[in-house]
Amino acid sequence: MTASDPCFLSVAEAAALIAAKRLSPVELTQAYLTRIERFDGTLHAYVRVLPDEALATARAAEAEIATGRYRGPLHGIPIGLKDIYDTAGLATEGGSKLCLGRVPTADATTTRLLKQAGAILLGKLTTWEFAIGGTAFDTPFPPARNPWNTDRDPAGSSSGSGAAVAAGLCAMAMGSDTGGSIRWPAAWCGLTGLKPTYGRVSRAGIMPLSFSLDHAGSLAWTVEDAAIVLQAIAGHDPLDPASADRAVPDYRAALASPDLKGVRLGIPRAMFERDCPASGAMGAAFKAAVGVLRGLGAAIAEIELPALALYNATASLITRSEGFAIHEKTLRERPQDYGGLARDRLTIGAYVRASDMVQAMRRRLMLAAATDAAMAGFDAILLPTCPDPAPMLGELGPYFDNRRPMYMRPFNLTGQPALSLCNGFDDTGLPLSLQIVGRHFDEATVLRIGHAYERATPWRERRPPL
Repeated sequence: MTASDPCFLSVAEAAALIAAKRLSPVELTQAYLTRIERFDGTLHAYVRVLPDEALATARAAEAEIATGRYRGPLHGIPIGLKDIYDTAGLATEGGSKLCLGRVPTADATTTRLLKQAGAILLGKLTTWEFAIGGTAFDTPFPPARNPWNTDRDPAGSSSGSGAAVAAGLCAMAMGSDTGGSIRWPAAWCGLTGLKPTYGRVSRAGIMPLSFSLDHAGSLAWTVEDAAIVLQAIAGHDPLDPASADRAVPDYRAALASPDLKGVRLGIPRAMFERDCPASGAMGAAFKAAVGVLRGLGAAIAEIELPALALYNATASLITRSEGFAIHEKTLRERPQDYGGLARDRLTIGAYVRASDMVQAMRRRLMLAAATDAAMAGFDAILLPTCPDPAPMLGELGPYFDNRRPMYMRPFNLTGQPALSLCNGFDDTGLPLSLQIVGRHFDEATVLRIGHAYERATPWRERRPPL
């Protein structure tokens, strides 16, 4: 890696150079393709690379820009899509033997919007099987590896998205988040991962896992990049029954404030000190981040949220029930074509009683109301994204069996916007992560806080030592 390597420009930096005609979309695309060829044999971030198609799109973008038809900051930017995003005429297989050769006839709404914005699709990215299977070795595609240490896990289920962006194999990537699957790989791969408010971004054409908890969003290098992507994909979509018809603000304009004066932040300390104590490194990084935000003018106080176990048990019941409902037919007819982890995790839903599901949906409303009440007088919540840095590849048992429950799933249940961003490194060089959770449909404030923190700290200057 060198300072002049175009693969390590942020989206915003590359966009400025492309708009000024100082960087060619064709040269940028070729640089990414070369880097993919060099490193992806180790990282397994991609399940399918599209060199010919990407270069053809890049040439078309360059021609449009040369004649004054610049579409905006994603025009000419090479990206990747988690392989649960439908792409017309191109296989979308969800990491599963069940879907090998599945070729959609239409793009997902987000795929279409990114194409309209001028983005260049480099390829489809590795996912845990059906966004639930975990780091598995019995599916058609090898698991992605963490670029900071290839013996470590990149997390998931947007595993390839996290690995690809961190390693400089695409400028940004799309993921999905049902219980943390954007924010978790963002945390372990040292990225910015944004789960927007439930309903803010369409999920039409994205393979579902849980109708009630699925969110679509981006993984990127910077908060500004996350704002750029959200601007392109946010908005009402009648093809998604949960899509919200709410005004979309100017997210980049929200980043312009020089400080955080007047911003009120709440810390639910019991969640990461009592319910599931964060590791020493994660706790120290969080404490330092609070000091930075206070220094930027934010007012910070402690708040009390319901117990982490209550959020997680409620969300788990809903996810397992809805996941089984989606997969019941194929689980009965072709169980052998699932990887073991996905089959086991989905089959649990067969044992959830209807009365349990009804109570879980009622409890969800109660927890959302309690969270709103705790946030009264605050603009956002601060806490770590997860309790630990990345473990060895596949050693995820403590995070699946609730010995080390994550701090992300509560905000899938409530539907609030949540941002994960890098706030340091442990003594082995693995990334640590901060989570910022906002009010419903107030992604602008979440992004403002994250951007201010990012500008005040040096963490974006460090890349994986591939």
